[in-house]
Amino acid sequence: MLASAIPDAGAQSMLDTLRARRAQGAANPGAGAAVPGLEDAEPSGGTFALPTGARIERDLAYGSEPAQKVDVYVPAGASRAPIIVMVHGGGWIVGDKGNSGVVANKAKHWLAKGYIFVSVNYRMNRPPNPLEQAEDAGRALAFVQAQAASWGGDASRIVLMGHSSGAHLATLLTASPGLVARSRARPWLATISLDSAAVDVVELMTARHFGLYDRVFGADPARWNDASPLQQLSVRPVPLLLVCSSRRNNSCPAANRFAAKASALGGRATVLPVELNHGEINTELGRTPGYTAAVDDFLRSLGLP
Repeated sequence: MLASAIPDAGAQSMLDTLRARRAQGAANPGAGAAVPGLEDAEPSGGTFALPTGARIERDLAYGSEPAQKVDVYVPAGASRAPIIVMVHGGGWIVGDKGNSGVVANKAKHWLAKGYIFVSVNYRMNRPPNPLEQAEDAGRALAFVQAQAASWGGDASRIVLMGHSSGAHLATLLTASPGLVARSRARPWLATISLDSAAVDVVELMTARHFGLYDRVFGADPARWNDASPLQQLSVRPVPLLLVCSSRRNNSCPAANRFAAKASALGGRATVLPVELNHGEINTELGRTPGYTAAVDDFLRSLGLP
């Protein structure tokens, strides 16, 4: 899935590019034209029904920056509830915790099973700093751990989840003890990566790639290494489920390499290939039966509902 560089023209231009490439992909399904990482970039504000009695606590601050906020979806009667912490995608530069594609089907599905669902925003400077963003994900996680009991949640049963660039941030945090220490997060139960845009940043940047990645990761190989989950993985991680699109050439192979390294370190990492495109892996989780059931199986293997 190769393409020429995307012009550095701001978020609206990125959205226009994304929509044009989606149209191109619809006309030529074999082209695989969508840009990984921008699938969460639709505007927020969609509404959806939650289970009866559920409540939402919006824009809770986990830091002093305006973007460092979370939304918390709490089921009725929550008591020692497990928690999913979701990090949205959007190419490290756009996206929002309130986007319906990020939240709707996931929150409806897991709130009905008794989970609390937390959706995270993080800093998206121009140019973005993925290490800073991964640390933000850790700070949000630390905030959730500290506040879990006040929502009826169980801080010992937290699963970190992310899609696309958000999956990169969640996986990087999982792989990097230094980032965890700086964010002051405590160990969590597991991580679910939904079709990460960048598991092996070094390979990504040394091959032909979208211009978006130059904007995010720059030209310094040392920065590529620091921002790469595969290269940062050096100690046994928490259990991981690595969902990958079988429609993308580099998604599942990179996930398999990460899983092999995690296993060699004594960890547990499961790769789940699914026959969905990059965006559908995000929006269909909680709705598509077989895919959702496979993720639920992973959660049950951790002792969760």
